[in-house]
Amino acid sequence: MKGKKYEGFSLIEILVVVALIIILAAITIIAINPAKNFRDTRNAQRGSDVNAILNAVTQYISEEGRTLASIGTILDCEDAQGDPQATKIGTSTDAGYIDLTPTLVTQADLIVAIPIDPLDAYDEEDTGYTICATQGGRVQVAAPHTEGKDPIVVKR
Repeated sequence: MKGKKYEGFSLIEILVVVALIIILAAITIIAINPAKNFRDTRNAQRGSDVNAILNAVTQYISEEGRTLASIGTILDCEDAQGDPQATKIGTSTDAGYIDLTPTLVTQADLIVAIPIDPLDAYDEEDTGYTICATQGGRVQVAAPHTEGKDPIVVKR
């Protein structure tokens, strides 16, 4: 009597194929790295937002000989001891905030709306962005809450 002939795949063959699929899936997920891509996208949005705010502020100042003080009370980028400081941008009535909406959006129509940091922790009261005046009289806008890198700072 001859040996029986079985048809189909053996358990070992199925386990090898499943293991290969798992390894390939893991490599693909690591290569794509969605968390890093989302973080990089949010940081790119922050860079764009900082430039939009700075462009609106500098355009407002350059028109009709205005000064930075005509926007409102904006802190110097360094205090008397040389420590960094900045005015937060937002509609909050707390000390240390400035609302740019009445000046740049409503009155001058230089920007559609004041951008808000892409993290869920921020809103119109605290946009997550800051503004200050450098010692040389330049305007500096920053996104201090970047993810995985140094804060985004733009001066003009």
